[in-house]
Amino acid sequence: MPARRKPLTAVAVVAIVFGLLTIVSGGRALFGGADMGAVVPFVLWFNFLAGFAYFIAGLGLWFRTGWAPGLAIAITLATGAIFAVFLLEVWRGTAYEARTMGAMALRLAIWVVISVVAARENASRA
Repeated sequence: MPARRKPLTAVAVVAIVFGLLTIVSGGRALFGGADMGAVVPFVLWFNFLAGFAYFIAGLGLWFRTGWAPGLAIAITLATGAIFAVFLLEVWRGTAYEARTMGAMALRLAIWVVISVVAARENASRA
């Protein structure tokens, strides 16, 4: 495998695994009946549904489709927007779990990296 393909393969695997873990954890939080504390419902639903997009983007990156970098960027932008609205809600005094703050920052950081790697790979193919 050429050296320049390794970063794209690595982020594809991260996206696929992250997507599956997000679907499972979000599904448990939403449908498992466990008390999750002061969850912010729109963040929980976004993360659960985004897990499916993560998985699809990961597959697209794995197979080096032309649409996957765009999807990765869209996921990054959507995650940033939801994080911004979440921060606004926190500023307004909405109760929240501290782990949500960390999880959203982690999600955004991961998708920024995935998007950069995918965009660079896409640009080098052009």
